[in-house]
Amino acid sequence: MFLPVSSTQGPLSPTESKKLPCSYRSLDCAELSGPASPESPCYPRYLQRHHSCDVHSGERDPGLTDETHVQSQSLEDDEQERRTALEKSIYVLSELVETEKLYVEDLGLVVEGYMATMKSAGVPEYLVGKDKIVFGNIHQIYDWHKVYFLGELEKCVCEPELLAQLFIKHERRLNMYVVYCQNKPKSEHIVSEYIETYFEELRQQLGHRLQLNDLLIKPVQRIMKYQLLLKDFLKYYTKAGRQTEDLERAVEVMCFVPKRCNDMMNVGRLQGFEGQLRAQGKLLQQDTFTFIENESSILSRPKERRVFLFEQLVILSEPIDRKKGFSQPGYIYKNSIKISCLGIENQCPDDPCRMVLTSRNIDGSMQRFILRASSPEIIMTWANDIIQMLETQHNFLNALQSPIEFQRKEIKSLSLGENLTTSPSLNSGLQPFSSASVDRQGLPCLRSWSSSQPSMPH
Repeated sequence: MFLPVSSTQGPLSPTESKKLPCSYRSLDCAELSGPASPESPCYPRYLQRHHSCDVHSGERDPGLTDETHVQSQSLEDDEQERRTALEKSIYVLSELVETEKLYVEDLGLVVEGYMATMKSAGVPEYLVGKDKIVFGNIHQIYDWHKVYFLGELEKCVCEPELLAQLFIKHERRLNMYVVYCQNKPKSEHIVSEYIETYFEELRQQLGHRLQLNDLLIKPVQRIMKYQLLLKDFLKYYTKAGRQTEDLERAVEVMCFVPKRCNDMMNVGRLQGFEGQLRAQGKLLQQDTFTFIENESSILSRPKERRVFLFEQLVILSEPIDRKKGFSQPGYIYKNSIKISCLGIENQCPDDPCRMVLTSRNIDGSMQRFILRASSPEIIMTWANDIIQMLETQHNFLNALQSPIEFQRKEIKSLSLGENLTTSPSLNSGLQPFSSASVDRQGLPCLRSWSSSQPSMPH
C-alpha cells in the first residue's frame, strides 16, 4: 500500500522511500497491522518522530501536528531572538572598550602633551599657579583609566558578567570626576583667556588637532556616556535572558555619579561666596526657584534664584544673565541660611508649588524666604530632605546634651519597632510641614524652632 505520490514519479526503491517525508513514504503491512505500542519495532517510524500524531484507522490528527509545529517554531524564534540580543549586547560592550581606548588617548594628549611640556619648559609668569586650576585632577583620571580600568573593561568582552561589578565596585573611585567637574568652571575661565595665544602656540608645537578646551571637556562627556552604554547593554542583556540585577545597580550608580558631577559644576560656577564650600558638607539638592522677598509688598517683584542645599548651609544665588555678555552660566551669591537656624513652614494647600524657609536671627527675629518651584514634586523632594536633615541634627544634639535620656528613648522606640532615622514626612506620607519640630506620637508640630535647640522632656 502506498500513500499518494505524483503521477510523474516512478516506483521508488525501499531505501529511497524511507528518505521521503512520512506523508509520501510507502507503509508495509507490518506497520499497519503491528502492535500500537511506541516501544514496538513495528510502531510507525513517522509517529515515533512526531508524538503529536495519533493513529485511528491508519490516519493522523493534523491539528495536533500543526500545534506542535507552531510551538516548536515559536521556541526556535525565541531562541533566535535571545542569540541576536546577546550578540547586540556584546557589540555594545565592544563599543564601550573601543571608545575607552580613544578616551585614554585623548587624556594622554593633555597629561603627556600639555602638562609634560609646561612642566619641562616652565609656564609664563601670568600662568604661575593657574596651571593647576587649568588641569585639575585630570592626571589622576588618566592614570587610573590607563593602568587599570581599560584593562578590566577588555576582560569583560570575554566575561560580560564582570561588567556590572566593575562599575559598582569603583563607585567611590569615580568620585574623582566630581572633583574634576567642580573645578571645571574655573578651568574654563582661565583657558578662555589664553586659548588663542599661549595654548594655541602649545597646540601647534605639539601637533594636536583639537584645542585644549576640547580635550578638557572629554572627562565630562565620558562620565555622562557610561550610563548610556550601560543602559543599552542592559536592554539587550535582558532580552538575552541573562541575570541583570547587578547591571541594574550599575546603571543606577552611573546615573548618580554624573548627576553629582553636574551639581558640582554648578557649585563651581558660584561667585561671591567667601566661605569654603567643602566645609558645608555634601550637596543634597539644587534647583531654580522664583523668589519673593516681601510677600506683603505690592512692589516686590519675583526674582529668579538658584538655591543650593548643603548639609550645613542653604545658599541662595542669582543666575548671571547671558545677555550681558557672559558666555558661561554662573551664579552670584546673594544670601544663605545656616542649617542650625533653618526652619520650614507648612505647605500651603492652595499653592503646592510654594515653599517657605525661615532663618532665626541672633536677636530672635525671624526671616522668611518664599520660594516657588516649577512643580509640586520639587517641593516635596526638598521638604523631605530638609525635614530629615533637621530631624537627624536635632536627635544628634539631644544625644550630646542628654545622652542617657536619649539612649533610653532610643531603646524604647526600637522596642516598639520604630525607625528613628527615617523622615517623618516619608513615614506618614504627609504634605511638607513646619520646621524640624516633630512629635513622634502624632502629626508634626506647627511651631517653627531652631534645630540647634534640643527638645525638652515631656
